[in-house]
Amino acid sequence: MAVHQSTHRGSGFRLPSFRRDGAVSVPGSVEAGALTARACVFASARVLMGFVFLWAFLDKTFGFGYATASGKGWVDGGSPTEGFLGHVAVGPMESTFHSWAGAVWADWLFMLGIGLALTAGVALRLAAFAGTVMMALMWVAEWPPAKHLSDGSASMSTNPFADYHVVYAVVLVALAAVSAGNVFGLGRLWARLPVVRDHAWLR
Repeated sequence: MAVHQSTHRGSGFRLPSFRRDGAVSVPGSVEAGALTARACVFASARVLMGFVFLWAFLDKTFGFGYATASGKGWVDGGSPTEGFLGHVAVGPMESTFHSWAGAVWADWLFMLGIGLALTAGVALRLAAFAGTVMMALMWVAEWPPAKHLSDGSASMSTNPFADYHVVYAVVLVALAAVSAGNVFGLGRLWARLPVVRDHAWLR
């Protein structure tokens, strides 16, 4: 008995394909800059994520009185890393982070322009890489797997792995993968720059 096989193929799940220029073509990407619902959602997520990083940068720089007290900003001689890294109280890199706290190189790396890049929609691949590294270090600093801090007090960790640092890192990579800077951003203009055309990792 012959078996009839339908020639119709469903769309199903498709993996990203890599073009010759090194760019990643993702089904549903916003590379063309079309104002579709999907493109607007990714662009909005990019702007909001950018503001999260940008506000942290501004508050630590000028001391607006939120996470950084007035008069304790970077411009006032304060250190963006001393408060956070200096108070790490758990994890395998506790002493290492304490030694990094307040170091000039650590301050500059911590204050990278990730928020500005995300908000403008440029250099999203660099922003995703730098942001992921930063989130990984902050995850280790807070060390969610621990139930107790070094002094024996409760860590108040709500999840041993999937905290907001992991979520942020995944979102950053997703925004870069779909070229989310092309809508409500300067992504297309940035991609046309000669140096960016010649070095796809700058996109």
